[in-house]
Amino acid sequence: MPKALPDVLRNRDFDLYWGGVIFSQIGTRGAVAANLYQVYQLTGSTAQVGLVGLAQAVALLVLSPAGGIYADRLDRRRLLQATQLVALVVSAGLAAVTLADVATVWTVLVSSLLATAAATFDQPARQALIPAMVPRSQLVEAFALLNPSRELAVLVGPAFAGVLIALGGPGAVYVFDAATYAGLVVVLAMLRVPPLAVDTERRSLLESLREGVSYVSHRPVVWQLMGLDLAATVFASYRVLLPAFSDDILHVGATGYGLLSAAPSAGALIGSAWVFRLVRTARSGHIVLWGTSAYGLAVIGLAQSRMFVLAVVMAVAVGAADAVATTVRHAAVQVETPDTLRGRVSAIYQMCSRGGPALGDSLMGTVAGAMGPIGALTLGGVLPAAISGLSAWRSRTIREYTVEGTGKKAGAAKGAETAGAADGAATQGAAKDRPATTDPGTPTAGEAPPASSTDRPTSTPEGSPVPPSAG
Repeated sequence: MPKALPDVLRNRDFDLYWGGVIFSQIGTRGAVAANLYQVYQLTGSTAQVGLVGLAQAVALLVLSPAGGIYADRLDRRRLLQATQLVALVVSAGLAAVTLADVATVWTVLVSSLLATAAATFDQPARQALIPAMVPRSQLVEAFALLNPSRELAVLVGPAFAGVLIALGGPGAVYVFDAATYAGLVVVLAMLRVPPLAVDTERRSLLESLREGVSYVSHRPVVWQLMGLDLAATVFASYRVLLPAFSDDILHVGATGYGLLSAAPSAGALIGSAWVFRLVRTARSGHIVLWGTSAYGLAVIGLAQSRMFVLAVVMAVAVGAADAVATTVRHAAVQVETPDTLRGRVSAIYQMCSRGGPALGDSLMGTVAGAMGPIGALTLGGVLPAAISGLSAWRSRTIREYTVEGTGKKAGAAKGAETAGAADGAATQGAAKDRPATTDPGTPTAGEAPPASSTDRPTSTPEGSPVPPSAG
């Protein structure tokens, strides 16, 4: 048997989990695309399509903090099973009313809100489950496989949803989505993993949340990166307008809509491979700023496209630029966050990275209702490009920031001390802190200084003092 097969793929539990996650995420991404298309079918209004994003935003913004807190307090596998069961019931119910031809806009909105509410408790728990399944020496391989696999699900899900909508309507997508949730529940029950450690200290939810917010507010690089994320996702949220572009501007129908929805994910795969090379030589802050600007320009190009092929190309560019900037943003936030606060800071970041697009859908739908989808999307692309340019001009925090340990040149610039710390981390369990959503090849929290430094990063972009970790 060739050694080319990663060792982690010889792990029964990881193989089961990996396959279950991909299957479930294909269904989830397809259901989101079906939600948008179904509301547009029912109303013909881009403004009302934006309500789907608003429903998601409400769930994300209200429940994300609690999701991060409880991910540190409860058994993560049981929590994951519970969230998948809730999402299964929601999707099955929406499938039933859709197939019975009694679905309304409010039915879709309520189901979207409930499914998103379940997902807010899902993401933090997923990150903690991987180290219980694979040895530390295989964590890098595990995360390197999971990240592009998620992008593959995002690529396949909307395209498959387009085919199912063409064959059996949105109800067929929801049936498939419910089946994928059931599959992951079964997979989680089959895993042979030891009980996961939980936080036994019982503070109030408000106090726990306050600690996370306080940490973020005292780390300029963290909140400024989150701000750039919000600038891109709120002002240039393109997905809510894709049904209108597919039907009214490009005239390509449901199948074309599925392909156009999937194109950004194809670009994200390209961007993920590209950023792996970029972080070796380029300053991390420059990558974020240029990636955010490129995202805005690509959104403008999508808005101005009148040929389907050109629109797909621009959508691919949107996904590539977004992946480049998002990968570095996420890695930086993980590196700058101590272990004791990771669940809560991840939840706050989730409010930006997932709540931003949801709020953006509502905003973009409203603006498009007033000035049309082309004008709304063009204006939306201008804003993140302009904000990124302003940040490059005014903020040294982002412009001069480098994720610790990235690249040969960055490592050399940091000198022997940092290099020694990175080597120590590699041999003392570097993968311990490596988040599940980090791009392969992008150094993460595991490459921060080991042992006594794991709860407090030792450097900042401008040498500012690091506040002590709470807890």
